[in-house]
Amino acid sequence: MSRRQMVAGLGGLAVSLAPGPALLDPRPAAAEPPPAVPQGVGPDRLALDEDFWRAVARQYRVSPDFVNLENGYYGIMPEPVRLAYHRNVDHLNEQSSRLLRTSYKAQADRVRERVATVLGASAQEIALTRGGTEALQNLIGGYNRLRPGDAVMYADLDYHSARYAMNWLRDRRGVSVERMVVPEPATRQAVLDAYATALRDHPKVKLLLLSHMNNRTGLVLPVREITAMARDSGVDVIVDAAHSWGQLDFTIGDLGADFAFFSLHKWMGAPLGSGFLYIRAGRLADIDPAFADETYPGDDIRSRVHSGTMDVAPILTVGTALDFHEVLGGPVKQSRLRFLRDRWVHQVRDIPDLEILTPEDPAMYGTMTAFRITGRTSEADNVALTDHLFEHHRIFTVRRGGPARGDCVRVTPALFTSRDDVDLLAAAVRDLVRRFRR
Repeated sequence: MSRRQMVAGLGGLAVSLAPGPALLDPRPAAAEPPPAVPQGVGPDRLALDEDFWRAVARQYRVSPDFVNLENGYYGIMPEPVRLAYHRNVDHLNEQSSRLLRTSYKAQADRVRERVATVLGASAQEIALTRGGTEALQNLIGGYNRLRPGDAVMYADLDYHSARYAMNWLRDRRGVSVERMVVPEPATRQAVLDAYATALRDHPKVKLLLLSHMNNRTGLVLPVREITAMARDSGVDVIVDAAHSWGQLDFTIGDLGADFAFFSLHKWMGAPLGSGFLYIRAGRLADIDPAFADETYPGDDIRSRVHSGTMDVAPILTVGTALDFHEVLGGPVKQSRLRFLRDRWVHQVRDIPDLEILTPEDPAMYGTMTAFRITGRTSEADNVALTDHLFEHHRIFTVRRGGPARGDCVRVTPALFTSRDDVDLLAAAVRDLVRRFRR
């Protein structure tokens, strides 16, 4: 389905559609176009329009057996994307090596151009990967400006796979590894002060890992300010934007980053197996080619990724996912996702012994938010909480470890999540605190 087909003729469709039954038939069917954003309605007002969002929810095939509030791991494909993916899988299977050896390269170049345009970058600064983890490993492992005796740094809230890659630099580059703690409760100034102190106290640090939105609590950091602070100290920054891109409305210029990695299968709704890395023009030489790869010349960013013979169907589907994203628009998605977070958090934030791990500053959260019951900080404690939510309320969430002050439960609504879903969560959280308060 083309973007033109998605948008054409949708006028007042959003307010006329009623919620339909769950789609359980796995056979491909014609996808209903996503609703057009009404002219003259601002994102914050549209975020409250449940008729509009029911129309959006009809674009997703979700199980009726539980309320899925664990959408951070994988953001499922809307129907136009799912059907395009099926077609691309079939096309790849039919054309086989001929597709891979002929037209795929040109198609992948068009995907790079499209991703770069949405990101606010040039295609020469983008290399496609099989996901955010491959992108982060290639950036961290390939960063070549470290010397024995230097140090690298990450925080307690950073993604575990990125932390592992930073730890690997200890043997690969002969550096020391420093760990800092993001303050809790967090405020913008407290976070800035914590990073300033960490950089001041560890003058040997030359590379900093920085999460735009971390995967543990959903806290959004003032990346641009921290990156500038690090640059003034002679420290390069690799930004983890896997969770933020598509959930928050920004471009690469807003981050001020020279190096960053992204997922496409989370908040952009592309198939699993799609992501990319970004290297600002002029900085390519600071990342080594992947395994001395010679497929592309050294001045081509694609030489920084070598994935072998990969499943190209996810990459071929990225354009359809970006179409869906742009029909709604980044500001509209951001407003709705923040509304869903606010809807449940504001019903429970005053409960004694309940800790909400994102502040009320909208610049520091999206939809992903974690909570903790005071004193319930172990892995076992929080697994018990998620088990109770599922067994007694049919709400699926996930326990997250890593924060210095203890484990927590992460809640992640999606575009198909309704106001009723998060109201159900709020009532369930009250029940949790009654049952599990120490």
